[in-house]
Amino acid sequence: MADDPLTGFVRTLVGSCVPMLVLSPHLDDAVLSCGALLGWAGRRAPVTVASLFTEATPPPYTLSGRQYLKQTRAGDAEELFAERRAEDRQVLELLDVDWHHAGLVDGLFRRLPRPRPGTGGLVRLLPEVTHVYPTYRLHLTRGRVSAHDAETLHVVGEIIDALLPARSGGLVLAPLAVGGHADHVLVRTAAERSGRRVVYYSDFPYNQSAAADPEFTRRHRLVARAWERDLDRKAELVRGYRTQADALFPGGRVPCAPEVYLVPEADPGTVSRTAGRLPGTRARTAGGVP
Repeated sequence: MADDPLTGFVRTLVGSCVPMLVLSPHLDDAVLSCGALLGWAGRRAPVTVASLFTEATPPPYTLSGRQYLKQTRAGDAEELFAERRAEDRQVLELLDVDWHHAGLVDGLFRRLPRPRPGTGGLVRLLPEVTHVYPTYRLHLTRGRVSAHDAETLHVVGEIIDALLPARSGGLVLAPLAVGGHADHVLVRTAAERSGRRVVYYSDFPYNQSAAADPEFTRRHRLVARAWERDLDRKAELVRGYRTQADALFPGGRVPCAPEVYLVPEADPGTVSRTAGRLPGTRARTAGGVP
């Protein structure tokens, strides 16, 4: 039987042995949205998952931050994120893909580069005044990147450059930012500006209740393709993120939904023949920007 267009596209990449860099805003996004494809491609080609926002900060936390900690039954954000990083390593190693933890601070805990004038005395009483995104619903998930995140956007671009040099001819998988989370929009923007070949993945499970930005998909002439191979193992992988699974799927059931990828309509499917793993990744890097 002939391959569907997405499988044919991926087979072309795998056959050419070009590196694939999967940008995961948080420590579970790549597996939530791409776990089945990663399991298939990881056995056949050099794949690296770069998780960008992998750190938290000390208290005081915003109200939204405290609610998140309560939801995950955690008391300390830094300890929670250390546990999340360990979960991510374990799951990605099961998939036989490389991983990189960039060490940037999650949007829920990210503070302003410089405090707003006159707010020093309010920090303990109202931590929101020191945060880039003071609230979850009114700021972090409104689909916009704060002007205060300009440097963060630049750093994510540098990470892409370091992990997938332009000469590699590799492919970037980036979030479509369904649901409008600022961290996802920021990573999508960095991928869009990178000059690399980009395929966008539809953010699961948020795509079960929200739609993609039609202006973005129209501007890039993106066509949705479904990936349905190896879905049977995905729920087990998702449950490997123990600190997050119950909050994401309160009933305990992870829906078995096809993964959705958006490729450029006119993509000819040609790729560079430059092969090899991404530089510096098999050492299992972690920490700050390389």
